[in-house]
Amino acid sequence: MPSPSSSAVPIGRAFTLLAEREPDRPAVTVGQRVVTRAELESLGNRLARTWAAEGVGVDDLVTVSLPNGLDLVLACVAAWKLGATPQPLSPRLPAAERLRLLTAIDPRLVVDAPVEIGTRDDAPLPDAVAASWKAPTSSGSTGVPKLLRDPNPSTVDPDAVVAPFVPRDVVQLVAGPLFHAAPFTYAMRGLMKGHELVVLPRFDAGEALAAIERHRVGWTMLVPATMARIWRHPERARTDVSSLHSVMHMAARCPEPLKRGWIDWLGPERVVEVYAGTEAQGITMIRGDEWLDRPGSVGRPVAGSRFRAVRADGSDCAPGEVGELVMQRDGGLPGWHSLSDAGWVDAGGYVFVADRLDDAITVGGVIVHPADVEAVVDTHPDVRSSVAVGRPDAELGEVVHVVAESQADPDELLAWVRARLDPEKRPRTLETTAEPLRDDTGKTRRARHRPAAGR
Repeated sequence: MPSPSSSAVPIGRAFTLLAEREPDRPAVTVGQRVVTRAELESLGNRLARTWAAEGVGVDDLVTVSLPNGLDLVLACVAAWKLGATPQPLSPRLPAAERLRLLTAIDPRLVVDAPVEIGTRDDAPLPDAVAASWKAPTSSGSTGVPKLLRDPNPSTVDPDAVVAPFVPRDVVQLVAGPLFHAAPFTYAMRGLMKGHELVVLPRFDAGEALAAIERHRVGWTMLVPATMARIWRHPERARTDVSSLHSVMHMAARCPEPLKRGWIDWLGPERVVEVYAGTEAQGITMIRGDEWLDRPGSVGRPVAGSRFRAVRADGSDCAPGEVGELVMQRDGGLPGWHSLSDAGWVDAGGYVFVADRLDDAITVGGVIVHPADVEAVVDTHPDVRSSVAVGRPDAELGEVVHVVAESQADPDELLAWVRARLDPEKRPRTLETTAEPLRDDTGKTRRARHRPAAGR
């Protein structure tokens, strides 16, 4: 996100300023519940005073482990008003993993039930600023989640844009879980800069389409998994999406047929892709019209970012040569950072992502990127999502195994997929499941799907 400007104020005061400007304007809508800016300010102040009486103060961590809803938003607003740091945590974590994380985080307060407000005093609180405005955990897609303290303080310019690719003064549909870093960042930054948030309790393609039409949504963030569900929904073609300024997608590589479908539907300038990590060590952006000229690219660096592809010895790759993508950003953490993704940078400075380095499958010495396999599997009309992993093989070292969320016959689906892939990418085995393979952010834990040798 943009670094603090000279007009930055404590986040808590930003909500006060917005309420003073337009008190009756909706701030948060969840289902039939509409909370105005004035109501959000009042409730936030009351909850903050309740927690202050319990000892919550500047730079304390407040773990917020709630599903999408008004209580989650209120908890964050109250924390910022006290100069504390919201620490979003998935309420879906297994008990042992949750306990391990909370022991390591050691928050001042854990909010995992509906909030209780113990005072009617809703007067604004004194300004307070935390050293870190948020402290999410990593997704855990490559292991156990860990705490990530944002290096930016809890200040904001309420009149600045959220990001170069996010419109101002807009109704934002929150379609992803707010306990994940990206949905949290864009929703909360939008809220404190005047966006009206329409929050889905959980993602449903039909509800998302209905919300866009009913609330005249102007912007939303999606991932390929949720894009696919919207694309296949029978109401999509009948939904009025004229209010949409743009749709941004990120978090995973988008299958080319799906992206082309969205570009044809909305228009190329209204489909924006962003590539970034949880800590926003670097950001790229590309619009659909650029993407049509460079299919597969995730764009060029923006917001003071720089990207390189490097070889194993640390030297720079030539344009178009695959290496490990590293990035840095003005005002961010020092040094070059990696998301453990393989990719390349072309002569025009456009970045391309192949796949995660740890996810690569080595078939007889040939590197196979799971995303290349999944992009084909996911085009089958009876497949909702898929995960490609390596399976141990005595002769080749590894072969490709696919798990597909589908009701199709596994043997028929396997034959269909193999006919559409190069020999080294063809899965040796395929199984189907009725269970969702990815969450609403498009994440999956591949280790869960890797079969043992001989299976």
